[in-house]
Amino acid sequence: MKKPQQHGARIALGTATVAALALTGCSGGGGEGKANPALDAPFSVSTPAAAGPVESVTWMLGSEPTTMDADIDATTADDTVLANTCDRLMQVQPDLTLGQGIASEAEWTDDTHVVFTIRQDAVFHDGSPASTADVLWSMQRHAAEGAAESDEYLNVVSIEQTADDQITVTTTQPDAIFLQAMAGDGGIIWNPRVIEAEGEAFGGPGSASACSGPYQIESWEPGSQLTIAKFDDYWNPDIDALAERVTFRWADESAIANSLSAGEAQGSYLENAGAAVAFANSGDVSVFQGPSTNAWVLEATDRGALTDVRLRKALSLALDREGIATAAFSGLAEPWKTPVGSGAWGYEVDAFEQAFDDLEGAPAKPSEEDLAEAKALVEEAGAPSEKLVVASNGSSSHNVIANALVAAAKSVGLEAEILVVPQAQYGDFYSDTDLRGQADLWPDEYYISKNDPLGFYKNGKSDASVNFGILDDPEYDTLVDEAYAATDDAERAEITIELQRRWVENAVWIPVVATPSTLVMSNEVTGVPSSAAYIYYPWAADLGTAEG
Repeated sequence: MKKPQQHGARIALGTATVAALALTGCSGGGGEGKANPALDAPFSVSTPAAAGPVESVTWMLGSEPTTMDADIDATTADDTVLANTCDRLMQVQPDLTLGQGIASEAEWTDDTHVVFTIRQDAVFHDGSPASTADVLWSMQRHAAEGAAESDEYLNVVSIEQTADDQITVTTTQPDAIFLQAMAGDGGIIWNPRVIEAEGEAFGGPGSASACSGPYQIESWEPGSQLTIAKFDDYWNPDIDALAERVTFRWADESAIANSLSAGEAQGSYLENAGAAVAFANSGDVSVFQGPSTNAWVLEATDRGALTDVRLRKALSLALDREGIATAAFSGLAEPWKTPVGSGAWGYEVDAFEQAFDDLEGAPAKPSEEDLAEAKALVEEAGAPSEKLVVASNGSSSHNVIANALVAAAKSVGLEAEILVVPQAQYGDFYSDTDLRGQADLWPDEYYISKNDPLGFYKNGKSDASVNFGILDDPEYDTLVDEAYAATDDAERAEITIELQRRWVENAVWIPVVATPSTLVMSNEVTGVPSSAAYIYYPWAADLGTAEG
């Protein structure tokens, strides 16, 4: 989530600011935005700075982390931990712009070559230097076929060490968002010696750390808790972690609320913004919101009937997004027309906002005309002989969305049923073709590590790993390549808006609602980002006491 650079220019890391649009207002460069009227919650990129250090904090997650190996997978819970333990080549800042990481500098020397200058003072948690050769190894691991982050390297021809402190990446064409990708999980710098020694056990409970972040995992008790502790020999003097130790526990929304209300936990980044309503009148816990790229979507598979675009469009026209926003998110979500949140509008904001307003096919609440059009599409396509299947992991938000889809289907002459998939397996929809073969749709919250919508719409390419065979449009593929090559913001925005139009027109995924990043936190602590930067930025280092 960083500001794209111009090719041929040296970028000044950590100095850019960007207006980050919110669902309830806007905030730029760390300033305050409008409060959410349903909560009277401040909207900003960060909470007030901490007054001092704190010894121990308990932080709640919506689910248990699955692995610390981002090349296998990275759930929101995984990334919330990894953000504090693993440095990246670049770093997302609280205002969602691009900052310094293991690379102190990045320069596009021409249209197809970017040179990273690698810091020579970074050390891994085992005390060994994080060398330029280790950076090379890490990038090659991310780019390997089948790796979860390999799609960030699609335009990369070669990655080479070209000096003691330099990595040169050669691309097939200009790539306007490659540097932004290097602040996400595709830019994590690994200790290859640890990964090779750990083998298949790497990333699981008890595995040694292969990172260089301001924290390291102290213990991981499966099914119970995971604790990170401050790494006293952290290499970066600009980051002096205030929280000595953070213990992560996980629970459902009601249990998270109970833990915070009882003082058993000090904070949580909520997966369901609606859970914040429980703290609207609390004197001990405050609610903060900030920009995010997150959007809830119904992801379509190629299982059968929904390979027909007419049926996908019919379901999108019939879906009651306002009802979902109220029932699943207590009114703290906004009916949304696209699969990516407005926090991705990091440039040409007016153009993206106008294009969003102009979109059709995803009404907040279906009108009689919308339903008539949807029924006509179903009649034209023909109703499938088997019921559509929509998956749910059993959580309240997933269940509400799944039930709304069933109701939408019924309203236009289709039949649908719900398949409950255990939470531990739910993330496998992205990688397990057999699991996807059991459902036509599954609701999920999706986000990107970039403040550029192109970072999402690349997913519509025919060979994209999350396209799932739904969209096969050579013109769309060409437009993605052209957008990557467009280092001029206005030109790239124009192409990306056309990609957006085609995505929505084809209902590749059915957009549902968007929510701002929502943080609930004890009044005893403060300092962390309130934006979605917590997914990639070492937020725990800023967490400290609210009192002197």
